[in-house]
Amino acid sequence: MTDTARIPEKPALEGLETKWGGVWEDRGTYRFDRDSATRECIYSIDTPPPTASGSLHIGHVFSYTHTDVVARFQRMRGKHVFYPMGWDDNGLPTERRVQNYYGVRCDPTLPYEAGFTPPFEGGEGKSVKAADQVPISRRNFIELCERLTVEDEQQFEALWRSLGLSVDWTQSYRTIADEALFTSQLAFIRNVERGEAYQALAPTLWDVTFRTAVAQAELEDREQPGHYHRVAFQRPDGGTVEIETSRPELLPACVALVAHPDDERYQPLFGTTVTTPVFGVEVPVVAHHLAQKDKGTGIAMICTFGDVTDVVWWRELQLPNRAIIGFDGRIIAEAPEAITSEAGREAYAQLAGKTTFSAKQAVVELLRASGELLGEPKAITHPVKFFEKGDRPLEIVSTRQWYIVNGARDEDLKERLLGRGREIDWHPDFMRVRYENWVGGLSGDWLVSRQRFFGVPIPVWYPLDADGNPRFDEPIVASREQLPVDPSSTPAPGFDEAQRGAPAGFIGEHDVMDTWATSSLTPQLAGGWERDPELFELVFPYSLRPQGQDIIRTWLFSTALRAELEHGAAPWSNASISGFIVDPDRKKMSKSKGNVVTPAGLLEQHGSDAVRYWAASSRLGTDAAFDPQNPTQVKIGRRLAIKVLNAAKFILTFEGDADAPVTEPVDRSMLAALETVVQQATKALEGYDHARALELSETFFWTFCDDYLELVKERAYGEQSAEQASAVAALKTALSVLLRLFAPVIPFATEEAWSWSNEGSVHTANWPAAEELAARGEAGVELLELASLALTGIRRAKTDAKASQKTPVSRAVIAAPADAVALLEAAAGDLRAVGRIDTLEFASAEALEVRDVELATPAE
Repeated sequence: MTDTARIPEKPALEGLETKWGGVWEDRGTYRFDRDSATRECIYSIDTPPPTASGSLHIGHVFSYTHTDVVARFQRMRGKHVFYPMGWDDNGLPTERRVQNYYGVRCDPTLPYEAGFTPPFEGGEGKSVKAADQVPISRRNFIELCERLTVEDEQQFEALWRSLGLSVDWTQSYRTIADEALFTSQLAFIRNVERGEAYQALAPTLWDVTFRTAVAQAELEDREQPGHYHRVAFQRPDGGTVEIETSRPELLPACVALVAHPDDERYQPLFGTTVTTPVFGVEVPVVAHHLAQKDKGTGIAMICTFGDVTDVVWWRELQLPNRAIIGFDGRIIAEAPEAITSEAGREAYAQLAGKTTFSAKQAVVELLRASGELLGEPKAITHPVKFFEKGDRPLEIVSTRQWYIVNGARDEDLKERLLGRGREIDWHPDFMRVRYENWVGGLSGDWLVSRQRFFGVPIPVWYPLDADGNPRFDEPIVASREQLPVDPSSTPAPGFDEAQRGAPAGFIGEHDVMDTWATSSLTPQLAGGWERDPELFELVFPYSLRPQGQDIIRTWLFSTALRAELEHGAAPWSNASISGFIVDPDRKKMSKSKGNVVTPAGLLEQHGSDAVRYWAASSRLGTDAAFDPQNPTQVKIGRRLAIKVLNAAKFILTFEGDADAPVTEPVDRSMLAALETVVQQATKALEGYDHARALELSETFFWTFCDDYLELVKERAYGEQSAEQASAVAALKTALSVLLRLFAPVIPFATEEAWSWSNEGSVHTANWPAAEELAARGEAGVELLELASLALTGIRRAKTDAKASQKTPVSRAVIAAPADAVALLEAAAGDLRAVGRIDTLEFASAEALEVRDVELATPAE
């Protein structure tokens, strides 16, 4: 029964987030009930752990709302929802933020300083130039990373709670916590033991700013201005071979010229040699199918290394390595051994220590002086590879790195991964193609080591020989019992700390794992793999992986890979992929473009339910435009939430019981229409189409408020009778159903309205079932539709007459087809009452219309 004392005089959205957020936490409304859970009744979600560095943006709110709608729906369907929240706090973004925030940089050679106070506190420190940042020890740096990420995570959690995410906060995890270190290191050790992880000295994409290797999944092409330089190589017969290159500074690293095997122009040259300009090195002319006959002159120089194609050519053609670019992006001091002439070595000496930009200018001048630059450089714009978080083009340097196999060189593994992709139900289905294209296009194994500081240490040491040289091919891998472990501060098994770096001693691996090497294990991290086997058996494989489309190649693929390698299974049964948020010009919102909207102000101004409505209005996989100056959908959502509160208050003030018999045809027709909505909305949510479910529910709701509620309110206000009880029962039944239909989208308004007449939470109530309405709605939906049309006609007639809707009508005629008239006669009493009609007549016509409306008093 309704306790009218619970209903506020003026229902409002303001303050509901704070009120109900506290209640939900105190009651444990969203707590995962593990004790009574079975595998069959669990719905588990592998939630994206946001990067805990900086601030959340509107795209986070967008996609996480999509996930929360699913979680709330499944919970109301009786599922035990396992819905944890993770924080991705290790990796480069955190390090960059710490550098800017505190004005420091990491120098691993420095000793630890106890009680260190950073030069900046509480400011972004962006005015501090990199050169002015205070160098500190690795341990001090990591402590600052820990401090800042904890602060950021607390702010993020507060925002998520404000948004109303129904997360079980007791299940949260951090990707740098001891449990995550243990899980990540154990999975890596297992990869090593099975031969799936290995170390190799190989050409590596390298970011010279951050001094770290970069994986294929972290690349992006950016259009950059440049120049083509036409350069002449000397042939033994005195002739020349002309090539065009955008990187003349790599001439000292040239190891061959290459043309397509079918190119008749260069077929006579295959197997011969030419001499490089300026540096005088003899190099072979070779054939390879990746050479492009229609690019430049059709013949190109292979350098070690200018781009990833150079790496392919170098590997497949078994060419020498003459790399000249160092880890700092500058030309190394020592010239390649192949440069033997005095002139060549003098030319190289002019390049040593220069940046690639300065070296390019120097080589161009040398080519001009030698007469081997043909014409002037030609301006071009071309795609250049960058680290997605970097500001300078990547270089390729030779480094020793750790890799995990990913199917690039293993057709059997590739086919298994494609098969797992087909086992997953994708929402929308076309997103599967992006996964398959990524798997099919892999060109190398997954590089997982990073030359960074704040991350999961690679649990490996290397023995040193009698001369103190590392024996990299004999790594000492940590045992499970040692985990988590940092080899840079813990001695290798069988050694003591005094032997670190000493001949016949050991050194620890200083590299850390790529952040995706940890994030790829989120199902294992959250589910307690190898730490809580019972929990892991309950939740894995997970029911759902929700995420953005831009990280299919990284997070989704890498998680599928780790699950295949460790468990031989797909990690989830469903993958839901949200679209992007775009600005009014349809450009993707991103920090780099400067068009990101932070959500805190939006939530405060319009309310969380309004913002959630905007997010839920967009289908999965569909980009959504957002204009912060005119957030139309947000305003519509706020209007809906307010209407829900007002409609609930209005309905609950009627005297009567929701369980009373529903006898009147128009009431039964309304419930029949609502039954259809419940069926269709439920089907839509089962298919992960939250936008369709919301559209169906909202369309009915406005018809319910604008037409049905107006139609029957006079009867509901009337004296107690079977007809009055029928109206009130229908209204309260519909309200209960509608609150539950809207609960996943606007949780605060629905919880508030639900609390006025119910004990417990709407979010743990049963999802509405068609069976609740079927027995009461046998009249069919047609009567409600016809009555709504008739009511609209009555209103329009008064409006056309410039009369108030309260103006009495002495006579009106409703004309309609015979079968419609038969139905409408059952609603005649309600139509007379709401229209204030003294005499209501029915007539036959081809289409429904209201005519001959005679107002009882003249219109003013």
